[in-house]
Amino acid sequence: MNTLIAVLVGVLFGAGIFLMMSRTPVKLIIGLVFLSNAINLLIFDAAGLTRGIPPIIATGAETMAGSSADPLPQALILTAIVISFGVLAFALVLFNRTFKSLTARDLNELKATDT
Repeated sequence: MNTLIAVLVGVLFGAGIFLMMSRTPVKLIIGLVFLSNAINLLIFDAAGLTRGIPPIIATGAETMAGSSADPLPQALILTAIVISFGVLAFALVLFNRTFKSLTARDLNELKATDT
């Protein structure tokens, strides 16, 4: 399972970088989505899947009984999902506004607007 996830992360990173090197805004946004998903899977795979009890200390106890699941990777992935959604929404609005004002479909055409 770890090998499959590692291959999937590599494919997503490669596809994301390839699409972000393209000069069209739609491919750039799709590449950004691929990269954010690859990073989430990388954090998930690096943390490992541990099955255990929730990390809650019982009333009156000093320590937890047995092994517990680590909540840090889950919190990191949740934070990364929220941040990537915000960046994606900003990029969509930015490209939408740029297209409406300049009607440029290629990022090379935006260089002509510099004055």
